[in-house]
Amino acid sequence: MAATSVPMLWGGNLPETLDFYRTLGYTVTYEQTRPYTYGAVHRSGFDLHFGPTPKDLDAQQANIGCLVLVDEVEPWHTEFTAALRTRYGKIPARGIPRITRFRPGQTRFTVVDPVGNTVIYIQRDEPDPDYGGSKELQGLARVLDNARVLRDSKNDDAAAVRVIDTGLRRHGATAAAVDRARALAMLAEIAAAADDSVRVAQLIAEIELLDLSADDRAVVVAELDIVAELQRWLAR
Repeated sequence: MAATSVPMLWGGNLPETLDFYRTLGYTVTYEQTRPYTYGAVHRSGFDLHFGPTPKDLDAQQANIGCLVLVDEVEPWHTEFTAALRTRYGKIPARGIPRITRFRPGQTRFTVVDPVGNTVIYIQRDEPDPDYGGSKELQGLARVLDNARVLRDSKNDDAAAVRVIDTGLRRHGATAAAVDRARALAMLAEIAAAADDSVRVAQLIAEIELLDLSADDRAVVVAELDIVAELQRWLAR
């Protein structure tokens, strides 16, 4: 017997919420304001429903959401980013509503709507995250893999910073210069996401002091290109 599961999210100011999803290319399929609010949207074969919201709900603490599985996640992020930039005049990367950043190779991103509902778009073939870092790696390299999971899969920049800082203290003296540089580049990316340009400059200056081979420097330059692209993305 076939069955369908439909996520139920908070509706908040329902017209505003539904209009937000229209911006993202959804079609509104139902809208009711009395005797209680209820709405629904549809896109690409799936639906999201929105019910009555507690009067004292704080959007910063809404803590409700769902997962949307897609074949390729990057085109969704590109489309949503362009639509949100057109609507708000810039990309809403902080606060509510917002869309999280996207880096090459990432397999998920998050949209938080005006109510505080969280919708996570995930690529269907996303591998299971290896929390703690890949067991095939050692030392600082494994720490960096763990930080990648925390950043890209959990959107937890604060935890990633703690992991990297601890890893540098424990393994920095014995780690390869390229891994130390990658660690600093990761911290620079997180600082860029927080709009801390001073910290970004400090970290890049630390990288410049490292003794890197030409091949290693090419690896780090690619990481710093991501930092620069993130800064451009946030400024749009």
